[in-house]
Amino acid sequence: MTAKVETQRNWGELLKWALVAALLVGGVVADHYYITLAWPLRLVGWLFLLSVIIAIAAITSQGRAFFGFMREARIELRKVVWPTRQETLQITLSVAVVVLVLAVFLWGLDSVLLWLMGWLTGQRS
Repeated sequence: MTAKVETQRNWGELLKWALVAALLVGGVVADHYYITLAWPLRLVGWLFLLSVIIAIAAITSQGRAFFGFMREARIELRKVVWPTRQETLQITLSVAVVVLVLAVFLWGLDSVLLWLMGWLTGQRS
């Protein structure tokens, strides 16, 4: 690939991102300017504007890479073996019991150490 083609490609990418930024800023300004307009209409305008912005961003090289990553992540997510409801309940109850036992143990240890410190300093009789 020649340097001229690479430079044109970089300028094209830069122009697309500048257009995305300009549309986003324009949307904020328009939303502020039309504050008296009903919010459902402004919401529809924002949804349309965001879909245009995402479409423009998706045709950049970074956008293609991002959407490729999202597609691969979705494929990997489908490969995950999720625990059953029964397994989830058992694990949750096990964790709750361990936390409760450790909380009681630490409370007891704290009480014994507090009593011991009071006895050693003479503040307890």
